[in-house]
Amino acid sequence: MFLVILQGAGVVLFFSWYAQLSPCDPQPSNAKVHVLLLSSWRSGSSFMGQVFSQHPSVFYIMEPGWHVWTKLQKNGARALRMAVRDLLRSLFQCDFSVMESYLPENHNVSSLFMWSHSRALCSPPVCPLTPRNEFTCPLMPRNQLINKTHCLQNCKPRDLKIVEQVCGFYSHVVYKEVRIFELESLYPLLQDPNLDLRIIHLVRDPRGVMRSKEEVAGYFVRDNAIVLEQKPINETKVQYQVMQEICRSHLLINKRAVLKPPPFLKGRYKLVRYEDVTRNPLKEIKSLYQFVGLEMTTQLATWIYQVTHGKGKGSVKEAFDITSRSATDISQAWRTMLPHNTVKQVQEVCEEAMSYLGYRMVNSETEQKSLYVDLLVPREELSWSPDKTASGRQLQQE
Repeated sequence: MFLVILQGAGVVLFFSWYAQLSPCDPQPSNAKVHVLLLSSWRSGSSFMGQVFSQHPSVFYIMEPGWHVWTKLQKNGARALRMAVRDLLRSLFQCDFSVMESYLPENHNVSSLFMWSHSRALCSPPVCPLTPRNEFTCPLMPRNQLINKTHCLQNCKPRDLKIVEQVCGFYSHVVYKEVRIFELESLYPLLQDPNLDLRIIHLVRDPRGVMRSKEEVAGYFVRDNAIVLEQKPINETKVQYQVMQEICRSHLLINKRAVLKPPPFLKGRYKLVRYEDVTRNPLKEIKSLYQFVGLEMTTQLATWIYQVTHGKGKGSVKEAFDITSRSATDISQAWRTMLPHNTVKQVQEVCEEAMSYLGYRMVNSETEQKSLYVDLLVPREELSWSPDKTASGRQLQQE
């Protein structure tokens, strides 16, 4: 009788333990992986954000720092960096009460910036857009990619409390941010024992960034002023001053992470160039998944290929949407569309960063428009390449 009771107790304990490991139960905070997709405006970060958002193991939100900069817009970027950092710390731990300081009084899920770009917020239980029978459990769609248009049309506003609950169920919490200009402010997050933070640093040829920003320049007037610390600057020079700050920040962030990184940063930072992704999207994205502990699925691989190998050229109306386009054509569009004088000025203010990150200069309009001339330095030749280490020789070169 004693043995029977003992065996029964063992079975109960086993199933209790198994239930705790169920993917439908909240993930312990120390078991989560937290990913910060760090980039700048018009650098392909929205596409890269969707690469993570569409993964069934990821809870994703786009640019939470937007709320800080919108609420406190009379300040400069330096004064706001700690507020953005503290916001990220709370959100990484699925604590959305911090948003109370930045949202309108009667707020809900739809008050979050670009909320419909988040697959997690367009899925049950936040939104019944996807049929329940398409899920292996209430929070994990089985073969379902989310379209933001369908989300906007079909999802009713819900209280932020449900967002906190949903965030807790995913193994990976990913936020995309374009409002961080140095790495040091993130050190407390990297040292926080409750966070397993990985940083993916996405950069793009600044000439391509300039061409893309010019198409939607009106959207960035407020952000430009914050980047330039609210200084009065000639309107014709604003865009170049902003590009200079962006290039400077990319350079400093990468050097800080690659050359003599603090111990807590080693193995937790990865730089990726947008142009490398457009040339070989599946290989590059699979590498990023491996870096943060995600697996590539067949459906995601198909989606990535279709989105990056379309015939669309992109339009101003689609500037903030992810549509099927030719990724390589988009990345090279600046060479035929940007005036050479503009290219020269961007190269002047970003020369050091471009050289370091592997973007070759053009010396004439003819060279600029000769698309057979490759302007991307192979990654293996660069000091920040993951195939190399920060050796003494490389440090001397710097």
